[in-house]
Amino acid sequence: MRNTKSWLMVSVIAAWMGASCSKSEPKQAAQEPAKTEPQAAQEAPKDDAIKLGQVMPYSGPASAYGTIGKLQAAFFAKVNREGGIGGKQVKLISMDDGYSPPRAVEQVRRLVEQDQVVAVFNAVGTPSNTSVRPYLHEKHVAQLFVATGASKWADPQKFPWTIGFNPSYRVEGRTYAEHILKTKPKAKIAVLYQGDDFGKDILAGLKEGLGDKEKMIVSEHSYETSDPTIDSQIVSLKESKADVVVLITTPKFGAQAIRKIDDLGWQSTRYIVNVSSSIGSVLMPAGLDKAKGLITSQYIKDPNDKGWADDAAMKAWFAFMKTEYPDGDVRDGSNAYAYVAAQTLVKVLEQCKGDYSSKNLMAQAASLKNFAPGLLLPGIEINTAPDDFELFDKMQLATFEGESWKVLEQTTVSAK
Repeated sequence: MRNTKSWLMVSVIAAWMGASCSKSEPKQAAQEPAKTEPQAAQEAPKDDAIKLGQVMPYSGPASAYGTIGKLQAAFFAKVNREGGIGGKQVKLISMDDGYSPPRAVEQVRRLVEQDQVVAVFNAVGTPSNTSVRPYLHEKHVAQLFVATGASKWADPQKFPWTIGFNPSYRVEGRTYAEHILKTKPKAKIAVLYQGDDFGKDILAGLKEGLGDKEKMIVSEHSYETSDPTIDSQIVSLKESKADVVVLITTPKFGAQAIRKIDDLGWQSTRYIVNVSSSIGSVLMPAGLDKAKGLITSQYIKDPNDKGWADDAAMKAWFAFMKTEYPDGDVRDGSNAYAYVAAQTLVKVLEQCKGDYSSKNLMAQAASLKNFAPGLLLPGIEINTAPDDFELFDKMQLATFEGESWKVLEQTTVSAK
């Protein structure tokens, strides 16, 4: 670790550790609010810092995603050492919500009411973000670049204070369906999905993509994040004699599913969702040999792909990891994701031109044009508009070859 740590890193880690010790659980948030307009927004803090909040699953069933918050703390520590944004320091206060919606509500209330943040940035998890959205809309605080792909985040008419980051889960599901219909039109499909909005959204997209061929799905089983394993679900799915499996999981359960399918000797074509395609946090724990042949969707360059070895943006990212976040796993795609999301926030802050109110943050987040951080795959750019809160319009399919992901037949799919 670096010997000299910025005050930002200290504040973030302190917040995280303090939150981890919290035992109180608030009630669930109220029902979603009626339409609100972006006016009378939470004003920027009066001190010299741009205060941003974040909730992350540093503990709990989705703790593999905690590296996102840690990398972003290191990222903004570097930004601050280099002069900040417009001469202001960026104070990112990251709290542990344990992937628990009630805990997320508790922590976000603290961030808004005590820490007076002007936005909640890149918070992880569809359940957690769903639980805090009513409160943030009531307070007119930006819910910026939500770290999930649920289609609900792209609804500027009803929810003008919330914008997502990831490509749409529903579109991702349709993408897998289209590929199955093209390559195995007589397939029998089994689906394992997380029993929340995340899992149901991708499953809905899969069924939409299959259309009148939805009966190709011969078995589907859900799991809860509180389940210790998904072994019984995988056994039941195998009994359906399906020859295609779609795994709609978060990392912990994705690794378990890959391993169990192999242990059962279940010969099948396997699809795994983008959020569980990390080599470091999913495929290596499952066993790289057991993951060979998996298919996923991508929009960010894979640090494990040696084809990017001479890529300037990838070299810069590796240098960042070495000097700023040495404890981070360079094999973990979540760290590349976190870096791109942080770069996108910097772009928004730069466009703010000194006005860091929630209202202007949302306006600038909805005004990104042809923004292409270097770690995005070639041809993929970020574009938004006041009536279009979906950042990405392209993805590609890739297959795992045992060490890295490789583009599958140069297939590019529309994400809109």
